[in-house]
Amino acid sequence: MKAKTIFIIVITALLTTFLIINNDAVDFDFLIGAPVPFSKLLVIGICILIGFILGFLVGRPRKTVTSLDAEIEKNYTVNTENRSPLSDEDRDYIS
Repeated sequence: MKAKTIFIIVITALLTTFLIINNDAVDFDFLIGAPVPFSKLLVIGICILIGFILGFLVGRPRKTVTSLDAEIEKNYTVNTENRSPLSDEDRDYIS
């Protein structure tokens, strides 16, 4: 097994054990209203879930345009001097 896989398994086991041990009720105080009794398991679990979601959203790679693409577009010009001049008759034949 890779070290990353072992690390994830150990952290998951520790987190699960921590959540199981802390299952008693606590008063959770919202900004408005009276404190509401919630299970520690639920409060900690929701906070961990929100943390994982925020970490995923912040850490994911974004689609970016490389600086090389910008340089190519900036220096791209249509060079009409090197084109061979065609007569109207030649243009009618080609199209």
